[in-house]
Amino acid sequence: QVQLVESGGGLVQPGGSLRLSCATSGISFSFYSMGWYRQAPGKGREVVARIFREERTYYADSVKGRFTISRDNAKNTVYLQMNSLKPEDTAVYYCTYRAYMGADAYWGQGTQVTVSS
Repeated sequence: QVQLVESGGGLVQPGGSLRLSCATSGISFSFYSMGWYRQAPGKGREVVARIFREERTYYADSVKGRFTISRDNAKNTVYLQMNSLKPEDTAVYYCTYRAYMGADAYWGQGTQVTVSS
């Protein structure tokens, strides 16, 4: 069974940093992508970052240069390092997994990130 568990969210002041973690189990070694999405109240889901095979990555323009997605195979965990946080980064952040291109995504429960003075 695929399981995704996010952690690391919280309250941080503008300009601060957080590192989100996504602990995984039951996923294939040769996955298509792992990613982070976010959703603010009343808004649609927005892709933040994705990591593919051979460490290829994608970042939304709004976070490029500030966020970094990475993985630790030994711990079977995906991370999202978030630096220089802005109030507009406030959202629930979700970890996602796709076994292959076009497959339905698995979602974690989400972790709240609030950036405020």
